[in-house]
Amino acid sequence: MSETIATHASRIHVLDPRLANQIAAGEVVERPASVTKELLENAIDAGSRRIELDVEQGGTRLIKVRDDGVGIGEEDLPLALARHATSKIESLEDLEGVSSLGFRGEALASISSVSRLELISNASDDPRDGWRVVAEGRGMESRVSPAPHPRGTSVSVRDLFFNTPARRKFLRTEKTEFAHVEEAFRRQALSRYDIAWVLRHNQKTVHQLPPGDSPAARERRIASLLGKNFIEHARFIEREAGALRLSGWVGLPTHSRAQADQQYFFVNGRVVRDRLVAHAVRQAYRDVLYNGRHPVFVLYLDLDPDVVDVNVHPTKHEVRFRDGRMVHDFLYSSLHHCLAHTQPVAENSVGEENALPPTVEQVQETTTLADEPSAAPHRWEQQGIALAPASDRHPGAARVRRFMQGYQALHPDHEETLLTPQTTADTASPNAVHEVAVAPSMPPHDPAAAPPLGYALGQLHGVYILAQNRDGLVLVDMHAAHERIVYERMKHQWAQNGIDTQPLLVPVSLAASRAEVATVESEYEAITKLGVELDIAGPETLLVRQLPALLAQADPEPLVRELLEELAHFGRSQQVEIRIHTLLSTMACHGSVRANRRLTLDEMNALLRDMERTERSDQCNHGRPTWTQMDMRALDKLFLRGQ
Repeated sequence: MSETIATHASRIHVLDPRLANQIAAGEVVERPASVTKELLENAIDAGSRRIELDVEQGGTRLIKVRDDGVGIGEEDLPLALARHATSKIESLEDLEGVSSLGFRGEALASISSVSRLELISNASDDPRDGWRVVAEGRGMESRVSPAPHPRGTSVSVRDLFFNTPARRKFLRTEKTEFAHVEEAFRRQALSRYDIAWVLRHNQKTVHQLPPGDSPAARERRIASLLGKNFIEHARFIEREAGALRLSGWVGLPTHSRAQADQQYFFVNGRVVRDRLVAHAVRQAYRDVLYNGRHPVFVLYLDLDPDVVDVNVHPTKHEVRFRDGRMVHDFLYSSLHHCLAHTQPVAENSVGEENALPPTVEQVQETTTLADEPSAAPHRWEQQGIALAPASDRHPGAARVRRFMQGYQALHPDHEETLLTPQTTADTASPNAVHEVAVAPSMPPHDPAAAPPLGYALGQLHGVYILAQNRDGLVLVDMHAAHERIVYERMKHQWAQNGIDTQPLLVPVSLAASRAEVATVESEYEAITKLGVELDIAGPETLLVRQLPALLAQADPEPLVRELLEELAHFGRSQQVEIRIHTLLSTMACHGSVRANRRLTLDEMNALLRDMERTERSDQCNHGRPTWTQMDMRALDKLFLRGQ
């Protein structure tokens, strides 16, 4: 066999420039969208204030990018299409702290080897001083000729993959390819608000975005690119911790999507897709997102370029952080705290015609979280009776009561009756006639003092609470709402009391890989803090000696393996917390008020007040919405009033 290989092997030789560039193009030029990304990044790096993108036939026939940047002088044009030629880095020190988007010096050379590329540029203010450069022949020699052009650069890429038909046949339909081109344009337009952007497809204007870096201008651009629905259901976030700064818009859990197609994360202005970032975001939404749904966000992380490596992937889509654990914890805690305030507030009126979103300053005030939830009652808070389970015989009642001892300190005016079964007429048969008393009226002297969820009017089929606030009609799923209230308080008590551990009567032996054993050695202290005790019994054997008390009956093997996997990849693990929270969620579900439970008006109002001060009360433990509203405009439209 080796003789056959030696016989047919040719001698080592240097590839000709065109073939070498075509091989390189296989890494960075996948489809027209890849070309678009590279050309737009070059235009941004040129200091442009206006960038125009013209596309024909989804980019297969033409991709043209025109900018008003610094331009390229005549003497530098021959190198513009040469491989490994760039003006953005000169030394290893520059590479370790890259601040530009493009720096490899391969893109234009690779693109020109699989298309008919023409570059026209002018570095002066005289439009007669422009020059054109094209690469021709097998040696990719650059030919420069005069060409009038205003200050800036125009790059035209025609007939992509015309000389590599095997690559061209893998392209999709014009509609599909343009959708990818538009996505590449959208990402760059979201990265720089101070630049004016224009996108045209087949001579038809698709996007025309004026520049503007004010909060209002940013929101208008996001609405243009992602839809008004996005910005109307997003919350602004801005947090700093040392050299890290996170800002942007986070979609509310109720505004999620079936696909992860509206997730944009930028590191120092560069759009990236990173496992560490995705994991932090997923964990932050874990408690509030409906199963199978994906959150939406546009987030910007700014940090020192020296602590992030952008040279880990040919397309520069991935980055590597020097301290990944610190970045992960910062992202998770920032988003987790922001999403904790998904609860009814005065501005949260969502009728058929949505009100304008709150200003950035208003949202910043609501995203500032204290370490402990405030127990101070609002000035309009009802001093009434809290909800209680209809019966002490429901599954999990005993566990709920044992676990919730001590909650009276959090909400002393509600918690005492929450733990005590009601014995009044509300336990009557669901078929009994329920007489509804007159609800308290809205405060006429001070409309601003009205609570966001208003005052209860009655129940609908023993499932929903009907309430009236200053904007219109409020509908509340009473079981889902109470489930969230009980769950949040159980989590809070668990966090206050710490992790109670329980040694296993018989240690559980696990077969482990050497990588898992190494993780136990390096992360032993972190594992112990989670209430798990692991001993290394051999080069590929672990012993589980202790677990958190709430998980003592759980299967330790999947828990330990997932814990070690997260520690190895992300520097921290939330598997123990996830398992405990799952158990608490089940207990809260069993311990909350059930459907067909007859409530008094005082009980209904007590539930509404608890919702208004409980974190994440816009969703139940499973991510379903707990309430909705129809404002007066929507009701008037429904009944054709005023038309």
